[in-house]
Amino acid sequence: MRVITGTARGRRLRALEGLDARPTTDRVKEGLFSAIQFDIEGRRVLDLFAGTGQLGIECLSRGAARAVFADSNPKAVALIRDNLRQTGLQDRAAVLQTDALEYLARTKERFDLIFLDPPYASGLLEAAVKGVAAFDILKPRGIIVAESPRTAPFPALPGTIRAGRTYRYGKIAVTLFRRADGDAVSNEERAP
Repeated sequence: MRVITGTARGRRLRALEGLDARPTTDRVKEGLFSAIQFDIEGRRVLDLFAGTGQLGIECLSRGAARAVFADSNPKAVALIRDNLRQTGLQDRAAVLQTDALEYLARTKERFDLIFLDPPYASGLLEAAVKGVAAFDILKPRGIIVAESPRTAPFPALPGTIRAGRTYRYGKIAVTLFRRADGDAVSNEERAP
């Protein structure tokens, strides 16, 4: 597992050991970053269910303004911090040990790009997408990148989230969801 491009290009990232670890393969990562390459620079990123942190780290390497990494596993949190130090990208990152759904409910931040890669068959993907919409943390025209088993049907989506293209890599599917333009009024527009 390595950083594909940007300031940390070629740097190897450490991974968690064991059966619970399921890092995104380089092939899948290269494909999904080809699809969103023009939507990263200067953006705010959330890597939810972060695991190794490789997706958020790739965004930071490519010029994202800030990335928040959230994972409930203390070993994953320590690993993400180590991977950020190895790549020299820790100054634009926040790493939180927290339950993903609790984080969505309490955060005040809004993001341009949100990565969702929860454990398969946990039901957390549907809950996370609904949480992103319910707590209004995806900026207008923002993107959710969701990884799931290829054969799993995707759940019904909240009104502000629209399904985009799905990319298939063997047994894995990566689906891009976008926040529909005009579905939200910015804080500036709400002010009298």
